[in-house]
Amino acid sequence: MVYISRICFRKYGNFVDNLRLYVRGGTGGMALPRLGGHGGNGGNVWVVAIMNMTLKKIKDKYPLKRFIGGSGANSSVRALKGDKGKDEEILAPVGITVTSDDGRILGELNAEGDRVLVAKGGSGGTPYFPFEPKKGQVKHIRLDLKLIADLGLVGFPNAGKSSLLTALSNATPQIANYAFTTLRPEIGKIAYPDYKQISVADLPGLIEGAHLNRGMGHKFLKHVERTKQLLFVVDVGGFQLASKTPFRSAFEAVQLLTKELELYKEELVSKPALLVVNKMDLPEAEDKLEELKEQLQNPEEFTNLLPDDMIPKNFITFRHVVPISALNGFGVDHLKSCIRLSLDEYAAMETSAVHQEKLQALRQQSHECFGNEDKISLSSGVGRTQ
Repeated sequence: MVYISRICFRKYGNFVDNLRLYVRGGTGGMALPRLGGHGGNGGNVWVVAIMNMTLKKIKDKYPLKRFIGGSGANSSVRALKGDKGKDEEILAPVGITVTSDDGRILGELNAEGDRVLVAKGGSGGTPYFPFEPKKGQVKHIRLDLKLIADLGLVGFPNAGKSSLLTALSNATPQIANYAFTTLRPEIGKIAYPDYKQISVADLPGLIEGAHLNRGMGHKFLKHVERTKQLLFVVDVGGFQLASKTPFRSAFEAVQLLTKELELYKEELVSKPALLVVNKMDLPEAEDKLEELKEQLQNPEEFTNLLPDDMIPKNFITFRHVVPISALNGFGVDHLKSCIRLSLDEYAAMETSAVHQEKLQALRQQSHECFGNEDKISLSSGVGRTQ
């Protein structure tokens, strides 16, 4: 039996995925002029990844959001070399990108134990620099959380993403026939009989203009960046976000989703992707599915159906197109198999690529070694007489 467990957040407002902090390295210790001692260096400030941590916990525990390294010890008669100041560690969740205020990436925390130096402590006083210590680095940094998952669900509001997760599990998220039923990010794990686990990120639905940060815009799109593959979910009958917005067919929905991802970050559309065509229990669903499949086989021939600003630069070729009904469970087991197959194939390709790179490096290294030996043998024979 395959099941899915879920970690969710009660309200999107309580889910913190970006935090700005003040950090300062410790001041170095004073030197001792008459004996020529050295003051201890100030402590550094690090961001360290641990499990079971959230940015909200950091925000609640440290309301001032200030982190300062310890001061270095002064030189003294008993200890001419002062002790280093204590390092300050900011414990953060896995999946963090650490940036400076100007957007420069300082480092990433992709696994438990990863650490990034964000503020270096000042050096202690020495006889070479009038015995005076230096202050530590001072800056503001941002901790930006991007959820890490094997699979990221991509779909417009009311496409049935929450219903799909319910069909995969015993969970009961808020579901209704209106837009924006998902207002918070959710992470689930599909566990297979052989104990294989696949993590799935279900995130707030996109709207047109999400790349411009409309709706939940960047709050959604940035989390897609770290998923290995994408799972598009569309309504076989198409959708209409509101009475004042145009109706979009399933084909238009696929291309509009692709365009939103492309406009936010073009490399996102190069990720492997699967397509779930939901609500196959609706009337005429089979005919609409066949029409969609035909359009997806040759999307260039149907660009006349799309406004010019909706046409993607590159059309996505889906690894699997899976029709389902989240309402009655049709196709769900097949979808689980396709998800597993696609991720296993992707992992095998990655392993093969790594092996090829290592083999190529060894060949290059061997070639360089033999080339050097030839040069040595040639040079050693220069100038010799019979």
